[in-house]
Amino acid sequence: MERSKLSLICVFAVIASLSLQITPTNGANILGIFTSHSPSHLIVHMSVVKVLAERGHNVTVVVTQKPKVTHKDINVIVIPPKPDVEEKLNREVSGMALKKNSLINTVSNFFGSLSLLIDMQRDALQDARFTALYDNPQYDLVIIGFFFNNFQLGAAAKFKAPVAISWSGPSISMTDNFIGNPLEVSYVPNMNMAIKAGEKMTLLQRIQNIFMNGFFDMIMTAMDFKMRAFYNELFPNDGSFPTLKEMMKNISLVLVNGHFSEGPIRPNVPALVEVGGIQVKDKPDPLPKDIADFLDGAKEHGAILFSLGSNLKGSSIKPETATYIFNVLSKLKQKVIWKWEDLKNTPGKSANILYKKWMPQDDILAHPNIRLFITHAGKGGVAEAQYHGVPMMALPVFADQHGNADKIVKSGYGKQLELLTLTEDKLRENVLELLNNPMYRKNVQEFSKLYRDRPLSARENAAFWLEYVIRHHGAAHMQSPLVHMNFIESNNLDVYAVLLAVFYVLYRIFRLMLCFACKKLLKKNCSGAASKDKSKKKVKKQ
Repeated sequence: MERSKLSLICVFAVIASLSLQITPTNGANILGIFTSHSPSHLIVHMSVVKVLAERGHNVTVVVTQKPKVTHKDINVIVIPPKPDVEEKLNREVSGMALKKNSLINTVSNFFGSLSLLIDMQRDALQDARFTALYDNPQYDLVIIGFFFNNFQLGAAAKFKAPVAISWSGPSISMTDNFIGNPLEVSYVPNMNMAIKAGEKMTLLQRIQNIFMNGFFDMIMTAMDFKMRAFYNELFPNDGSFPTLKEMMKNISLVLVNGHFSEGPIRPNVPALVEVGGIQVKDKPDPLPKDIADFLDGAKEHGAILFSLGSNLKGSSIKPETATYIFNVLSKLKQKVIWKWEDLKNTPGKSANILYKKWMPQDDILAHPNIRLFITHAGKGGVAEAQYHGVPMMALPVFADQHGNADKIVKSGYGKQLELLTLTEDKLRENVLELLNNPMYRKNVQEFSKLYRDRPLSARENAAFWLEYVIRHHGAAHMQSPLVHMNFIESNNLDVYAVLLAVFYVLYRIFRLMLCFACKKLLKKNCSGAASKDKSKKKVKKQ
């Protein structure tokens, strides 16, 4: 009898234990719109929704390419761009690697490749595979992967759902404006400026900061015409539907791929949530066998990972530059994993180099034998290297990469060289310095401790706040009043104008009173003087 009771208790204990591990299936319905045609952006956005899928929510995502990060319970709708458009975009991106970084080229990129990327995002929302989703608009939250696509906010209005923004970089003026996050240009540097966390900018840097922020504001003002045109094209504009301006004031949350430990130190409203490094796994996945064997065999001298990211292909590099890089890397004691798309036409063959068309970057950086990461300094790769404490050799090409590279150097985590003007001697000198000087590894590993030390992990933080928005139906109570204030109100210019008017009126009244008092006094003095003169004349006559 006692034996049967004991067995029954054991059965109940097992059932209870299993029930705690079962993921709930009655979660919220969540739609992710991630149409920026950049694999690195998509990795960040998919890492956000993967957390939600793991927590039992029903997640559907619309993407323009097959995602590298996914989950068995995520419904993925792929709407690829037209072949001719994608080919044109690849040519544009390849061309950037052959242009010197300058303000003129930056503007050219904004209205060249960026314009293509925006058009592609508009085309995705017109596709029948997307519009079919409007037939059953049962979504509790819409998450939009931001990349100059404000017009897509209309989709959230169509679904009558709260909207959150996922941004693949640190907070910038464009994302700040969505939620009324204070810009504070006097001590919050632009994302392309390298200022150590906690340090103040010099006078010249503050001047530069104002001009850089003004420049991007001008770009966004110009972009706004295109955003409104696309919004009116995609959604009703007969007065029965919210305007783009109204929707831009209706954003519940912005997730940014940054963390305060990286800087700058600044105030943030509750609707801005830092999830820096969300794409980094808590525990690395097992590496493919060929990569695992290659890295495991590098215990004595270590290994190097070389990748210029997902947008820039190896064939985009000038042939002589690829030769310089091969000549340096092939003569090192370290083993090298080199991301190269055309495996039939590589820069050269060497026993210490393994070429891979694609590789799990985060999992490789987590390997204990990795000694150096040669990178284009994209935000995702930099975050992964910082998390795993790996020094970096930065070869920036375009966009935010030069700013990220400057920060790497300023923080003492690595070196940088211009890819366009790269020489064999300079590359060899810098790579050897990074491999042989323990200072760089020490610096980045010390920062890694700061970067990891959080009350909630990036994944837990994202999950909590996204679910918070769902629970509170958009969480309008934590929206900053700044969202609804214009430039004059937000800078108190009307208050200063009223105060100046009051002071001016008071000044005029005081002046009139003073003049009146002076006149009275003068009149009294004059009449007194006149009476004295009269009395003197009388005395003389007498």
